[in-house]
This record gives sequence, C-alpha cells and structure tokens, in this order.
Amino acid sequence: MLKKGAGSRFSRCNLSIGRLVPWGNRSGGPDFRTPFRILVLAVSAATVLAAAGDAPRIVYSKTFKGSMPPFVQITLERNGSGVYVEDPKDEHPVRFELPADATAEIFALAEKLQFFKRPLEAGLKVAYMGEKMFRWEAGSARHEVKFNFTQDADARALQDWFERITESQIHAARLERTVRFDKLGVNQALLELQAAWERGRIVTPSQFLPWLERIIKNETYMHMSRERATALAEAFRAGRPKAN
Repeated sequence: MLKKGAGSRFSRCNLSIGRLVPWGNRSGGPDFRTPFRILVLAVSAATVLAAAGDAPRIVYSKTFKGSMPPFVQITLERNGSGVYVEDPKDEHPVRFELPADATAEIFALAEKLQFFKRPLEAGLKVAYMGEKMFRWEAGSARHEVKFNFTQDADARALQDWFERITESQIHAARLERTVRFDKLGVNQALLELQAAWERGRIVTPSQFLPWLERIIKNETYMHMSRERATALAEAFRAGRPKAN
C-alpha cells in the first residue's frame, strides 16, 4: 500500500521495461535524463550524417558539342554507388553500382593524381576532343582540374574508366529501350552488348541482369535472343567475357 503522498511521484510517468518510472526525481525537481538522451541521439545522428557527407567522391564530366552524348557527368562514391546524367538539370539520373575492385582502382588513380591538385593539360597543339573535368570532393575539400588532352598515364587511365562507365550506361539504355518497345531490335542490342563486353568496355554488369532475365523468361522473344541473353547473364555473374 502506498503511503500518503507517495503516489504523487507517479502522477506523470512512462513505461520502461514493464515498470512504472517516476517523471520527477526524488527531490521533486524536473528529470533531465530523458531530454539528455534525446540530445545524445540527435548528436549521434548528426555525426553519422556528417561522416556520410565527408565520404570522398569523384565527379567526372565531359563536354563535347557534336558528340553523342554532348555532355555526361558521373559521380562515383567510395562505396561504388554512382550517378550518371546526360543533362546537368536531369531530375531522373541513372544510378549504378561499380564492382569493388574497379572502384578501388579508380580511387587509387585519383590518389596518384594528388586528388586533382595539379594541372593535367598537355599544352600541345592537338585537335579539340572535348573538355574533361575531374573533381575530388571530401567534406569541405574540393579540388578540380580540366583538360582537353593529357599525356599523364594515370589521368588517361582514369579517363578511360569513366569512358567505360559511359559506354556501359549507353548500352544499358539501349537494351532497356529495345526490351520495352522494340522486341525485334533486342537481338541486335544483345550482339552489340556482347561485343562491348568482350572488349572490356562494360564495367557495370549487374545493371544489365534484370533486363537479361526478362528476355530469358519471356518466350515472346526470339529463341536466339534468349540464348544470347542467357550466355551474357552467365558471363556477367561470373565477371568474365564468355563467347556465344
């Protein structure tokens, strides 16, 4: 039986692990523990978000009027997730996942290039081949370099990685379009995809698997297309080219 006045401590309470916990403390003053816990959780969440914002990323773009596409921009996160756009104002960017070994190689090249703190332009009289840009972002740090032509082997290797990502996105868009709207064009799209894969130009193979599976499981596509899609899916999962 509660003593007289004892119940007043439980007049406002919450439930914690199956028992009543007084809102006030023994002295009758306010209990600051709950607000403190909320503050700690808020600070922890803010710290996690800040850490995510500090994670390094590489941004690549190429602008070349008259080419197809005339503009591309690729943002690659350290965890391999990427975003591809062909218009700076694109509200529906293409998202992709790059394999861990490819991502590691790209970030290693960025480190060799001092995170783009030094010029890369060769300064030679060569034809205009489009303006390329590398940008390193890590927290408040921003380093950017632009060039038309470079003789730096590491910069050229890095550019080739982004060119291959671009080619992968072009083939992915072509395959999706034919699967959805042009069944007779699927086999040609698969042939071109296979050729690009065997040349080592496809670097986001997992991106193609949903469309390949759709072709494999749908008997309305030509038998030849389904066989080729099966071979490509097996090769993409294995991570190595496989001739048809």
